[in-house]
Amino acid sequence: MTRPARRARAATLRSRLTLLATALVALVLLTCAFALIAAQHRLLIRGVDEALVQRADNVQAAVADQPAGTVLPGEGDREDSFLQLLDPNGSVVASSANMAALPAVAPALVPRASPIWRTVAHVRLSSYDYRIYARPVSSAPGARTLLVGKNVDDVQESVSVLKTSLAVSIPIVLALLAAMLWWLTGRVLLPVEAIRSEVASISSPELHRRVPVQSRDDEISRLARTMNAMLERVQEATDRQRQFVADASHELRSPLTRIRSALEVSLAHPTAAPPEDSYRELLADTIELQQLVDDLLFLARSESGVLPRPDTTVDLDDIVLEQASRLRARGQVQTDVHAVSAGRVTGDPHQLARAIANLASNAERYATTTVAFELHQSAGQTVLAITDDGPGIPEDQRQAVFSRFTRVDPSRSREADGAGLGLAIVRDIVTRHRGTVVITGAHPTGARVVMSFPNTE
Repeated sequence: MTRPARRARAATLRSRLTLLATALVALVLLTCAFALIAAQHRLLIRGVDEALVQRADNVQAAVADQPAGTVLPGEGDREDSFLQLLDPNGSVVASSANMAALPAVAPALVPRASPIWRTVAHVRLSSYDYRIYARPVSSAPGARTLLVGKNVDDVQESVSVLKTSLAVSIPIVLALLAAMLWWLTGRVLLPVEAIRSEVASISSPELHRRVPVQSRDDEISRLARTMNAMLERVQEATDRQRQFVADASHELRSPLTRIRSALEVSLAHPTAAPPEDSYRELLADTIELQQLVDDLLFLARSESGVLPRPDTTVDLDDIVLEQASRLRARGQVQTDVHAVSAGRVTGDPHQLARAIANLASNAERYATTTVAFELHQSAGQTVLAITDDGPGIPEDQRQAVFSRFTRVDPSRSREADGAGLGLAIVRDIVTRHRGTVVITGAHPTGARVVMSFPNTE
């Protein structure tokens, strides 16, 4: 992506925020402008109406009984105001001099009707509109209607000046506001762009890098800290993956090398050893290789979250007794199950069986004579302990042995150690079942592995 394209994409949010804020302010300003214009117009018209009523009150008594053709007194210049007196038919009986021979500008009112105000246009005196006040009056000749009119040029000019002022000032205000918003949003989003740029530049070998964090505690600082925490998790996961791949490759190389060597020897010296012996060695190495691949596959599936959620009620004592029977059948150690009582947990029976089998096999490998099983329930917990009377595990290694490909000293065991995945699988299964697993020292010697699970609800 080119630099202009990156800048355009980075400015998208900035542009949207500026346009949105400017549009909202423009809407508010226009609404206020229309309201202000309407309020001023209404206020000025109200003043004209009050002046018309006052003018009507002043002249009504003097003009009501005037005979037809009388010239009524005017006020101001020729275009400013006028008077008309109408008969019931709407004909002009008398008028001010400036309205002589002009028709009535409004219809006559019926007797005792309410006064009315109206704005009329096209009065021949001026190009401006006129505000008309009409009221019925009583006179000797009969009912008449008095019309008082006043030019509203001052009102229209005042409103026009206000409109012009608003039409000029609002765009200027909006332009200044848009420029200020553009600058402010740019300043606000600058740390976000710095975070984005830093994250975009971090490659796989540079996962140790972190985004800049500002000293103040605001949304952007929290975003930066969250991004750094995510990068920390990504780095840890990547490091674990690399170590896992390296260890797995190393562990797979040993059985594959032995299989290859055995095949090469058999091909080079087909009569050197009975074929059955070669087959047995190859079978043993293949079984070891298959077990290692199964363990790696289980851990990979567990980390990816594809394993089913453990939600079955499991009789843990049945699994424990079955594993003890298998140890007894192999005849390498004695088994003690007198402390095994009933225990139920919620989980996956196959995974729990695998965890207990791994612990039993590990205890068998290190035990001198006896492997003991204990199972009981107390305080909402189901506790399973497997104890051997072997050399035990040094206290400084009791947490490390749960890591992948970690082994204790092979000299402590009667046989070669495994790949170092058994206890890692145990911890993974126990964690999936919301339990805990710890290793303590046995009495007087040996190791004691204790697993605790929540009781079945």
